[in-house]
Amino acid sequence: MTLTVHLQGIGVYGPGLTGWAQTAEVLAGRSAYASAPIQLPAPEALPAAERRRAGTTIKLAFAVGFEAIRQAGADASTLRSVFTSSGGDCDNCHAILETLASADRAVSPTRFHNSVHNAPSGYWSIATACRATTTSLCAYDGSFAAGLLEAATQARSAQEPCLLLTYDTPYPGPLGASRRISQPFGLALLLAPTPTPGTLATLDLALSQQAPKGMDDASLDALRLGAPAARSLPLLQGIARGARGDVALEYLEGMSLDVSIRPAA
Repeated sequence: MTLTVHLQGIGVYGPGLTGWAQTAEVLAGRSAYASAPIQLPAPEALPAAERRRAGTTIKLAFAVGFEAIRQAGADASTLRSVFTSSGGDCDNCHAILETLASADRAVSPTRFHNSVHNAPSGYWSIATACRATTTSLCAYDGSFAAGLLEAATQARSAQEPCLLLTYDTPYPGPLGASRRISQPFGLALLLAPTPTPGTLATLDLALSQQAPKGMDDASLDALRLGAPAARSLPLLQGIARGARGDVALEYLEGMSLDVSIRPAA
């Protein structure tokens, strides 16, 4: 069974990747990739008090989400959304565990309410005044594929656009030694059930047992393997090249999500 959706907007931030326009140049081979510390804008639309509480995870989700929406010319307040991350706010998790291991075990209310997996979606709803359906999920290294499948399913079943936001940040030590996420990476895709004049590409999704393939560029493949959200890079490369192609994305054990890319006419 194939699930078809139409891509309306893209937002990307990662090490050496700042926005879709620059990322597309790198992935299409028109510009060399050079890893560099990620540069994130302040989370727009949040009230000042909420902005001060926002950690890297929220800033990353906001950066990619608003870029995808602006590119598509969409109204954020009306969009259903799917948020997916393999670990959520890893810095906050580390800080809470440090507190619990100390003599003073009192966890701050701010840290506590930011510790839940759907915290970014809550901040997003505040910032955009959006009351549409929102889903937060996790599927370990297959979190991007799981989110893409969920967002595509919602877009088709509800017959309205759905915004996918996927993001990961590294754990500090000692957790970082057990769960290795080397770099922060975030991506947003705005998916629609029907094509529009602004459609960037059409994606046909299907489950299979095909083994995922890596990137030809060793540095980009290291990034792909270093952050679960960056498992999206082969798909983004196919879109950036503007040609028909097929990619297999890491999903659950023994299973992949195959995506056939059809560029816009």
